[in-house]
Amino acid sequence: MNILLILGGWSSEREVSLNSGGMIGKVLQGLGHTVTRFDPATSLGGLTGAAQKADFAFIALHGSPGEDGLIQAMLETVGCPYQGSGPAGSFLALNKAASKELFRQNGLLTPDWTLLTARPEKGWQPPFAYPVFIKRNTGGSSLEMERVAGPEDLEAALDRLFANGGEYLVEPAVVGLEVTCGVLDELSGGTRALPPILIKPKTGSGGVFDYVAKYTPGAVEEICPAPLPEAIIKRVRETALAAHRVLGLSDYSRADFLVREDGVPVLLEVNSLPGMTANSLLPKAAAVEGISFERLIDRLVTLGAADERKTRHRK
Repeated sequence: MNILLILGGWSSEREVSLNSGGMIGKVLQGLGHTVTRFDPATSLGGLTGAAQKADFAFIALHGSPGEDGLIQAMLETVGCPYQGSGPAGSFLALNKAASKELFRQNGLLTPDWTLLTARPEKGWQPPFAYPVFIKRNTGGSSLEMERVAGPEDLEAALDRLFANGGEYLVEPAVVGLEVTCGVLDELSGGTRALPPILIKPKTGSGGVFDYVAKYTPGAVEEICPAPLPEAIIKRVRETALAAHRVLGLSDYSRADFLVREDGVPVLLEVNSLPGMTANSLLPKAAAVEGISFERLIDRLVTLGAADERKTRHRK
């Protein structure tokens, strides 16, 4: 199969994308595919032309474009199939405020939030108790996120974040264990949740699973299956599946949680294009169930190629 590997892009997660894409490309070639690399940052205007020459596109992007549905929408205009979720589901998952609204409407527990579309006036205070987290509404990899311990730290944090523009989500801090849970579609139909992973940061911002902790070797301990009571494991997996369906996602996703001391998992967000190196979280969980990284990549290609919605405009 001639596969267009889309990687890089211009988001703050460009380096993460290049790392993921490099490993995915090697696997695709090992599976016998011909791989052509395409970086939207170099020539977004050439995407549809390149896609018309390909049998399939593998999206290895993180942030926007990629997780916002733009690339998926462009691929669909020329009928080039791809792995993962469609434009609508991708956009909803990337937009934290929108996805949290849908979670809340469907009975999924998520922290309270306030969306800031512009820097608030001096003296503004969040409508919940400190400490709070402020994070980019459409970002990932815990970039541009700050923990604000008290009102005396708020103005400086807002200045730093809004200097970059954009919109930000403010949430009260939830005390609990960091847990993530991947979701994977079956080749025979249906969807299942993979074993949850317990994340124990060793470094970073006060033990927070931030960008430094995520991408510094040895900075965190990732335990899969998570050593938690079966009742909690069951609830995490059920919630991850429910979130995947609420957002209308396809093929795979990964939901992030904080499990409170009372054993209740609180859903933070869902990633529609999880990291895809052999050491990334979703591939680690798949490996526990006997699905190697090569088999996982092959499954995603098979799932995407079989989705008729992605090829309906093929000429």
